[in-house]
Amino acid sequence: MSPISLMTPLPDTPAVSLNTLLAAPGLGLRLLAGPCEDRLVGTIGTTELEDPAPYLLGGELLLIAGIGLPPTADGIDTYVRRVVEAGIAALGFGVAPVHDEVPTALVTSCDRYGLPLLRIPPKTPFVAVNQVAHAAMTEARLQELRQISEAQAALASAAARPDALKAVLRQLATHLRAWTVLLDPHGNELLTAGTRPTAPAVQQLHALASRTTAHVQSRAQQGRPQPPTASAEHCADIHLTVHTLPAEPAEGPFTLCIAAISAPSAVHRSITGTALVLLSLLTTPRHALDTDTRSAAALVRLMLGHHPVDVAPLLSSTARPDGWVVVHGRLTGSASEARPSDGPVQLATLATALTTPYVDVDGTSLVALIPSSPSSPGPLPDLAPAAHLGWTLGISSPVAAADLAIADRQADRMLRHAVATGSASAQHCTQELTMHSLVSADDAKALAQARFAPLNEAPSPGRAVLLDTLRTWLAHHGSWDRAAAALELHRNTVRRRIAKAAELLDADLEDLDVRMELWFGLRWLAEEQPTGKPDDH
Repeated sequence: MSPISLMTPLPDTPAVSLNTLLAAPGLGLRLLAGPCEDRLVGTIGTTELEDPAPYLLGGELLLIAGIGLPPTADGIDTYVRRVVEAGIAALGFGVAPVHDEVPTALVTSCDRYGLPLLRIPPKTPFVAVNQVAHAAMTEARLQELRQISEAQAALASAAARPDALKAVLRQLATHLRAWTVLLDPHGNELLTAGTRPTAPAVQQLHALASRTTAHVQSRAQQGRPQPPTASAEHCADIHLTVHTLPAEPAEGPFTLCIAAISAPSAVHRSITGTALVLLSLLTTPRHALDTDTRSAAALVRLMLGHHPVDVAPLLSSTARPDGWVVVHGRLTGSASEARPSDGPVQLATLATALTTPYVDVDGTSLVALIPSSPSSPGPLPDLAPAAHLGWTLGISSPVAAADLAIADRQADRMLRHAVATGSASAQHCTQELTMHSLVSADDAKALAQARFAPLNEAPSPGRAVLLDTLRTWLAHHGSWDRAAAALELHRNTVRRRIAKAAELLDADLEDLDVRMELWFGLRWLAEEQPTGKPDDH
């Protein structure tokens, strides 16, 4: 038989607060010595050994009646020192029948060693303390299970959203009360959620992630997936945790980083584990690039000559997709030299950042299709993560599938505008209330065709090039340098083209009224008109 009788809690039962026992009605416990701050009790033990230290596990509330307590103050002091070294959480002393009151020497020694000492009144049996502690532990465990269940349900629902990665990170940040960030294989912040901590904490978290991923890659074996791993550090009062996701040997892993103000608990670890499983699935190239049967069916139909309007519904997960947004992108600056974009992980990263699997990357250029709705477009998904990866974006207005060619031109012009102005992105937006509402569509189209008819027989470089140059120059308010940057031409070439267009149109481009007339006319040309209303940017 064990020298110490321990109350054995259920597996994974959380510790109970010492204050919970002190506040329990009917027990009548009173704190006589030791620190006032709360402590956690993992189990309850009873013993009357003169030296119980060898049989203690740590974290116990040790209950004694004083039968084996040394008779001298020095002996009591040694007793207390030994059980404190063994790691007990608190000491409970039962008054009567051995001692009429708690010995003063025991109170003094507990104060000296910082051990909470509880007085247990004569009418409170030790088994009652056990029962209250067990009930509190069971309730705490049920509360933890409820928290885990609610978090898992929220994470699963988030994973089914169109913006699954962002939604999962947001739910994880909410349930952990932390800042969460997903780093791509190059260490860039792809997505974040929660309140961003101080700069030193962010820098330390990035450094920890870099060391962790380097360690994962260094021990990866050729031809075998890299096993995930985790690391943790502290920055002041902030707990930093890094988890790598599974990755192929040739590529670095995605990394989930967490900065929390509270230490990771069993609940937090369970919730994080669920999030890691979902994030691992969502960041695989197969999932991010959407290699499903619907996409394959769309490809087969296109190759057999079906019209894009008939094929487009297969490319959207919505029940009745009716529109698309076209995105053009360019990898700019040092990013184009530092990171290739044609590997499966890079493509998956980019598809994740753009919230669509329909991405075509050609070196440092990309074209993407994002399902949307021209009838009720709403805000586009947050494409800032793509900018973090070094991409400059041009974004079209939402259009029907029949007008994808128009959206393609819009996105191309917006990309050139973003590059010329040094912006991360530029979007072609619609305006419902404009001067065009005062003119019938048929009259406006007829006037536009007549106004630009002289360009139909324009010599090289031809009508389309002159119109594009004129449109870009007007869009940049007549700035030769910005128009040249957008068109990627020498400013003198732009000047010659504009002069040629002005000559053929017999237009004085120094006149603001003439510029406005041409600008409005350009929007009503047949090749610029979608199936709906004209749009502006």
